[in-house]
Amino acid sequence: MTETDIKLGEFGFAGDDHVVPFEVAALDARGRVVQLGPVLDAILSRHAYPEPVARLLAEAVALTVLLGTSLKFDGKFILQTRSDGPVDMLVADFSTPKSLRAYARFDAERLEKAVREGKASPSDLLGVGVLALTIDQGQYMQRYQGIVQLDGTSLEEAARTYFRQSEQIPTEVRLSVARQLTRGDDGAVENWRAGGLLAQFLPEAPDRLRLPDLPGGDGDDGDAPDPTDDSWNEVKALLGTVEHDELLDPTVGSERLLYRLFHEHGVRVFEGTPVIDDCSCSRDRIRSVLDSFTAEEIAESTENGAISVACEFCSKQYEFDPAEFAPAQ
Repeated sequence: MTETDIKLGEFGFAGDDHVVPFEVAALDARGRVVQLGPVLDAILSRHAYPEPVARLLAEAVALTVLLGTSLKFDGKFILQTRSDGPVDMLVADFSTPKSLRAYARFDAERLEKAVREGKASPSDLLGVGVLALTIDQGQYMQRYQGIVQLDGTSLEEAARTYFRQSEQIPTEVRLSVARQLTRGDDGAVENWRAGGLLAQFLPEAPDRLRLPDLPGGDGDDGDAPDPTDDSWNEVKALLGTVEHDELLDPTVGSERLLYRLFHEHGVRVFEGTPVIDDCSCSRDRIRSVLDSFTAEEIAESTENGAISVACEFCSKQYEFDPAEFAPAQ
């Protein structure tokens, strides 16, 4: 059987909506790859975002999945941007072990103007602001949050900056998004897809982390460069050969892509982790928020005799009777 004879689903192929961890021991590199299909399409389609906004949110979702699935405890990983661009907020929320939700907030008029003027690149849409990466281990544990400045940078670049400055781990990130045509019962159907690849240099010897792309590092500490430190340069060079289409193509798949990249060095691929479209909103949670409202706030929230609340993530509508929140007599 040749490589082209192998079909997805055979020999342990993870397929769409699974994060595949990997290790290249010879290069001291570890990372994860993901191809998002139906999960991403469901998240984007329910909001009917304009295409530039959908592409940007898809990148945020792919990056969140790559980072969130690395958590080794029960908790949440939250990616959020706040900026002055036409897309002033992105939120992607991953809850272990596999639940994902996301939404974007944008100014329709500013977005339309940006598209008309040809200023609809991801960095243009985000503008100046911050990217916050938050790890939440629950109500009894302190949150950890890393902040990266957004100033004409892409999410890929911001992620690299975060790991270089906050974690001091050499990290490379590749993200790709596309809207593809697939054949359906009623003809061709457009579906959103995203792919992402994250690789990190994690040698056992700490002194090998003194590389030029780390704060205060010069790569050789004044002496001749250690040839073993070419390992990370080789990883980056190999990742630089990845085409955007390869990250998205379901016929390539995460495992086959990793083999193409690292087969000369030997790559170990681990079982994929599934990701699902799963919002954590509920009637009880929203009611608990409304319970904290004053009588005046309840009155202001009432329209046509009811309080209607829509979840920003999944768009599900909840309706309450204002009398439920009347103060006790």
